[in-house]
Amino acid sequence: QVQLVESGGGLVQAGGSLRLSCSASGLTLSRYSVSWFRQAPGKEREFVAAISRSGDSDTYYADSVKGRFTISRDNAKGTVYLQMNSLKPEDTAVYYCAARRWSLSTRENDYDYWGQGTQVTVSS
Repeated sequence: QVQLVESGGGLVQAGGSLRLSCSASGLTLSRYSVSWFRQAPGKEREFVAAISRSGDSDTYYADSVKGRFTISRDNAKGTVYLQMNSLKPEDTAVYYCAARRWSLSTRENDYDYWGQGTQVTVSS
């Protein structure tokens, strides 16, 4: 059975950093484009960052995180990362990783597999 798992969330003060990880079982993650989405209570899930199968040279970011977050992948380890720097209280949300077979996308419905999420809380 296919399963994606996020890790690395937690509580951090504004201006701090966290690194999230996404790993998979039941599929070879290196063959998939991977994105991070986030959802705050009472709000719709929104796109954060994406990386293609080509690797770190082909990435895309939401304007709200551009210059602060970096998505990368280590295909030898089968892991995708989201490095989050200069965190703000508005970054507080549950963060999800998602995978699809083909090119990267910012659309939720384009993704086939989802993790259960990891909580990120940024205090002021």
